[in-house]
Amino acid sequence: MSSFASLEGKTALVTGGSRGIGKAIAAELAEAGATVVIGYQSAAEEAEAVASEIGGRAVQADVSDPDEARRLVEEAGDVDLLVNNAGITRDGLLMRMSDDDWRAVLDTNLGGVFHTCRAASRGMLRRRSGSIVNLSSVVGVHGNPGQTNYGAAKAGIIGFTKSLARELGSRGVRANVVAPGYVDTRLTQELPDELKQAMLQNTPLGRFGDPADVAGALRFLCSDEASFITGEVLLVDGGLGI
Repeated sequence: MSSFASLEGKTALVTGGSRGIGKAIAAELAEAGATVVIGYQSAAEEAEAVASEIGGRAVQADVSDPDEARRLVEEAGDVDLLVNNAGITRDGLLMRMSDDDWRAVLDTNLGGVFHTCRAASRGMLRRRSGSIVNLSSVVGVHGNPGQTNYGAAKAGIIGFTKSLARELGSRGVRANVVAPGYVDTRLTQELPDELKQAMLQNTPLGRFGDPADVAGALRFLCSDEASFITGEVLLVDGGLGI
């Protein structure tokens, strides 16, 4: 285990940690020495398998519900590192988007961040230390047709985190954002081929990201090597947003 960006002795809570980017983050933080608690909503088998692989624990909770989010944080224990990765998509053009699809995405993707940060920050403030990293998206920075709900939630995460960083900074608690570009996960594999090609052509590095690319950046932001970084948005997008 490398001493750079070591998280030895830390407890990390990763929401949406059963697959894709969340799974890679959980594994990376465990590799760095953290004790990792994985929050999941429905993928129990996958979450338990990841927890077993990394020597962590899996806890079921719907973070869009404030009571469940609070219970998740309580069951995780004294959380030093909070990573909000839980999210859903309900894509569709605005004119055809239902109220339910709008609310579901905002409640989970943005509401979940609010609920878990509110619950976890109390202990962090008391201990005068902690790091929060919230997952946004390149869509929250630049937009994407058919994703007004998702884009609104992910842009909201950026404003929320910058404000949170100002609130918590005097007590030694940091809050940052990682905004991935197009990463090779189950969600992006379902995109039409022509859209994938367009994204690749606009990405200077000429490839989709790997979940490990996001996990490595996030590990750094959680670590003491990033102790003077707060309120920042780190795009991990291969240059797509240039």
